[in-house]
Amino acid sequence: MANETSFLLSVEGLTVSFDGFKAVENLSFYVEENEIRVIIGPNGAGKTTVLDLICGRTRATGGSIKFKSKEISRLREDRIVAEGIGRKFQNPSIYEDLSVFENLEISYPRGHSVFGALAFKRDAAVRDRIDEIAETIFLADHLDQRAEHLSHGQKQWLEIGMLLIQDPKLLMLDEPVAGMSVAERVKTADLLNRIIKDRAVIVIEHDMKFVEDIAHRVTVLHQGKVLSEGSMGHVKNDPRVVEVYLGH
Repeated sequence: MANETSFLLSVEGLTVSFDGFKAVENLSFYVEENEIRVIIGPNGAGKTTVLDLICGRTRATGGSIKFKSKEISRLREDRIVAEGIGRKFQNPSIYEDLSVFENLEISYPRGHSVFGALAFKRDAAVRDRIDEIAETIFLADHLDQRAEHLSHGQKQWLEIGMLLIQDPKLLMLDEPVAGMSVAERVKTADLLNRIIKDRAVIVIEHDMKFVEDIAHRVTVLHQGKVLSEGSMGHVKNDPRVVEVYLGH
């Protein structure tokens, strides 16, 4: 294993208990830059809780989370975002009554403080960045369209774009292709494979075909612990994974 400082994200001995129930227990894994890590496992395995712990929504009972070698497990959610971690939840949280352009503009990082918002100008740099992101997320021809009129898949892409425009170094996506058509799933795999330059992506997913299309490494969780880890080929042939998850 590479030394710890070479990892973008180092999770070590992570534990969280809810009323005595250990949702995550002594969990360790490491994510490198330019890596797509997929976390799979049965319902209740602790997958979403792990993302909640990394982004600061839930406080760990024990263990450490280091991002770019800095301990972040005690930071507030907004501080963790500022460090460069973006999180997308299962349901898209976009502004339905705004256009695609406005959704991306409102997410542009300069406008976040009160002074930043007051001084914010729709200048050429902002427009260029919005155009670049819109192209990346297949919405270049929809910039003037109200978000409520997008398809389900397009709304998911828009939310990914709203995170990308902030240039996070770690992007965490919870079931990004749930409810998508086959064509949209293929395009989403293409999108993720293109955006990992100089960043990492952690994905929680149940769609095994999609996992095969994107995963560099797969971590299988079961009852809050790592059951297996490695390439998709490795975990798919692990008898324990077949027994508790893939065989169902």
